[in-house]
Amino acid sequence: MRGGRQVAAVADAHFDLAAGECLALVGESGCGKSVLASALLGLLPGNARTSGSALLDDGTDLLTAGERSLARTVRGRRIGLVPQSPAAHLTPVRTVRAQLEETLRELTGARRPALRPAAERAAARASFPAGHLDRYPHELSGGLAQRAATALALIGDAPLLLADEPTTGLDRELVERTVDELRRHTDGGRALLIITHDLAAAEWIADRVAVMYAGRIVELADAERFFGRPGPRHPYARGLLDALPERAFVPIPGMPPELGALPEGCAFAARCDRADELCSVQPPFDGRLACHHGARADGEEPDHA
Repeated sequence: MRGGRQVAAVADAHFDLAAGECLALVGESGCGKSVLASALLGLLPGNARTSGSALLDDGTDLLTAGERSLARTVRGRRIGLVPQSPAAHLTPVRTVRAQLEETLRELTGARRPALRPAAERAAARASFPAGHLDRYPHELSGGLAQRAATALALIGDAPLLLADEPTTGLDRELVERTVDELRRHTDGGRALLIITHDLAAAEWIADRVAVMYAGRIVELADAERFFGRPGPRHPYARGLLDALPERAFVPIPGMPPELGALPEGCAFAARCDRADELCSVQPPFDGRLACHHGARADGEEPDHA
């Protein structure tokens, strides 16, 4: 950053994702969810640096692959993306139909006269109305732009789909239809990483849930246990669910820390009612939990490390 300052936007993120599985990545805005997705596709800004590895099933390391390889063999073909800001990713001087047809040509080999009906079928998968296909991006509402971006992402039926807030700007009926289509995509033997603030959508679609806070994954759990009984183990994850109107409707106190000024210990300690001297040391993530006080699934307290 300016002045030589460094910010660890995502740190120590460990997880896997199998074919036919949906992993929901949740957490407050600014915690690093979208940065993680961008890193997997080589879409980080020029001043960003990555370390570690992100391996596809054939051994391709997404973090070290060159731009040529990512552009020609990965993006759209092996990994699809529903971007967080769809309007910014659509080409402003081309209609939605033209962009769908171009993508169909590149990813499926479709040619005229099959392109027009194929574009309409692709739009229908994302509930994009055929009557708006000949509109330009600036003529679309936020919800329509979101559905156009989803339609483009689904065309290649990529083995892995990264969906970054795919339900933003949609009413509840369209949220359910979008989530159902993404679930069908996953049930077809493909993997889905969905980044979302919509915990109801996550509960509907996810097989597992990863909770991110201040750039780190702090809990990774089966969705059934996370949303049901016994519930989340991390105090922050429990707070996310308790803040829902259909639950306790109690907000988490305080604000998340700035990623450029993280405390030495647990980043959630200042907002946690269970914090004590143990929390002055950052808890390691063991693949399931990063907390000194997270309750075990059987309701017992863990031994202090």
